[in-house]
Amino acid sequence: MPYADFVHLRVHSAYSLSEGAIKIPQLIALCREHAMPAVAVTDTGNLFGALEFAMAAAREGVQPLIGCQLYVARPGSETGVGAATPEGVRKRLDQLVLLVQDEAGYRNLLMLVSKAYLETEPGARPHVAVEDVEAYSAGLIALTGGPEGAVGAMLADGQMEAAEAMLGRLEEAFPGRLYVELMRHGLSVEERIEGDLIDLAYARDLPLVATNDCYFVDEKMYEAHDALLCIAEGAHIADEKRRRLTPQHGFRSPAEMRKLFADLPEAVDNTLTIARRCAFMPERRPEILPAFPTEGERTEADQLRAEAEEGLRKRLEILEVSGDEVRPYWDRLEFELRVIIEMGFPGYFLIVADFIQWA
Repeated sequence: MPYADFVHLRVHSAYSLSEGAIKIPQLIALCREHAMPAVAVTDTGNLFGALEFAMAAAREGVQPLIGCQLYVARPGSETGVGAATPEGVRKRLDQLVLLVQDEAGYRNLLMLVSKAYLETEPGARPHVAVEDVEAYSAGLIALTGGPEGAVGAMLADGQMEAAEAMLGRLEEAFPGRLYVELMRHGLSVEERIEGDLIDLAYARDLPLVATNDCYFVDEKMYEAHDALLCIAEGAHIADEKRRRLTPQHGFRSPAEMRKLFADLPEAVDNTLTIARRCAFMPERRPEILPAFPTEGERTEADQLRAEAEEGLRKRLEILEVSGDEVRPYWDRLEFELRVIIEMGFPGYFLIVADFIQWA
């Protein structure tokens, strides 16, 4: 079977917490069903599923594209939908989709995601500054973010000059690696800004790319996913001002995307171009756990054994177990300890025990 002539570059897996509803095995199965040679997972603000996704895709002969949908604070913004600061001022947050080209890009994406969580004000949505994106742009391909990206949102607000300036700034940060993103989910805002997006792209000789923002498998899942969004936001189905998607935010087939963008075949072709430009596969690395401080010259295994044996003695006294009835308990403890130590996890169990005792 020949490969499909379109790949999805914007998929939210179940790791887009309380937002995405596509499980990794489902995604890979869909790619196989539609002969899709590659697919990107761009979860919101995290890379939780990157390794699982990459391994699962590679096993089935699908090229995994590692990415993330980040929120970026708009420069100089003081009002709008976004993240409240400690002073109560709200920042305007815009979406930016980044795809990993190589090892350097992966490390830069890790840095951006980490900064979003470590440097965002408590209680606010994790985000980074434009300056952060500019500083860590090497090895990454950027998609402008559709109507919820900075350029699209500015166009929707009638701020043409600001949109041009932002597009220019992104072009400088991602030379030869910036794509103007077009979406057609049937939303009025997408129709309003599409002409301007195309004009800006052609004026700057920037490539277009067609994406479908996938949150669920198909239209049958739409109502269940809509309920998921309500749960996440504490809203009711009947609320008029809550966040809503459309039944078209599912996993559309390559044929559907070709038909949808029949007037702009280049935008569909560029999904394959981007896939070819990405050549990165995350490696499984040994688990790294912090060393747990032990008493005297004990190893972590010795410390775990000492604490476990002390705990068992106390419980046997409380339960008044004695004589021959004691042996099964000690045999079971020895079995459990042997498994934990052979797996290299005594430090992990000591750490968990430590914070449980602290709590």
